[in-house]
Amino acid sequence: MRAPYLLDTCAALWLVADVMIAPAEAELLKAYDAGLHTYVSPITAWEVGNLARKGRFASSLSPQRWFERLMSLHSAALATLSPEVLIASTELPNFPANDPVDRIIAATAREYGFTVVTRDAALLDYGKQGYLNVLEC
Repeated sequence: MRAPYLLDTCAALWLVADVMIAPAEAELLKAYDAGLHTYVSPITAWEVGNLARKGRFASSLSPQRWFERLMSLHSAALATLSPEVLIASTELPNFPANDPVDRIIAATAREYGFTVVTRDAALLDYGKQGYLNVLEC
């Protein structure tokens, strides 16, 4: 078990919709059973709000209610989004994408020693390069 975990927004969306792929969900449940938190970045709330604004948020819940539900699952805890993390997101070595949300997720994980749960190709590639611990979902 690699823990603690940090959910990428795509993983958070699937977790709330209850469509997480079994191996990743099993790892999250093991962490939960061991009393460990699964972390969520505040940037996920921002990204979900933007998805809703663009009409790309497939939930019957408002973004606010959706985020509240996410935070009630699997011993979720809010990760700290500090100025140090934001600055570090601009300085990631060899980061393969310019998406600021991906950069903030990666910097948060690196700062706090989290393993990112994701399907995002850029984050998975960054993990393959050895810069980030990732769990594919």
